[in-house]
Amino acid sequence: MIQLSQKERMLLEDDKQQEEICVLKYKNYGKQAKDQELQQLCNKLSDEEQHHFNILDDILKGQEPNLSHGQQKSQSKNETWKNSSKPSLDNEDDKILCSDLLSTEKYVSGVYDTSIFEAANPVVRQALQHIQKEEQSHGEQIFNYMNSHGMYQVK
Repeated sequence: MIQLSQKERMLLEDDKQQEEICVLKYKNYGKQAKDQELQQLCNKLSDEEQHHFNILDDILKGQEPNLSHGQQKSQSKNETWKNSSKPSLDNEDDKILCSDLLSTEKYVSGVYDTSIFEAANPVVRQALQHIQKEEQSHGEQIFNYMNSHGMYQVK
């Protein structure tokens, strides 16, 4: 059974709340997106964010988390979105959704820095590092989608 300090519990509760917001954002934006590829990406990432939520929930219940779901998902992170070359410059709404999602992923990834450094239990620290790595992967996938659709110009 995983024992948590009061500070660890507080940080993990905050992390869990952020994951819940991510799940809701991806679900809602998946419904709002006009481009089918973006809809699919949002649905995929919503599932991964739900897994992060479940990992944190397990830890908060004192259970050892199962990290395998996310590892399987993140292996294909660049396959679909890098190969898309059709620009959709006229789709400002999808660009706004993507910009917000990218900002969210940047923020959430940073939130995990404090939790990782405050985690006394190595199992908890590894789980948080795993989630943070996947959050960075989500940001990369959104960036690649935006870049391949003319929404983000690297100069």
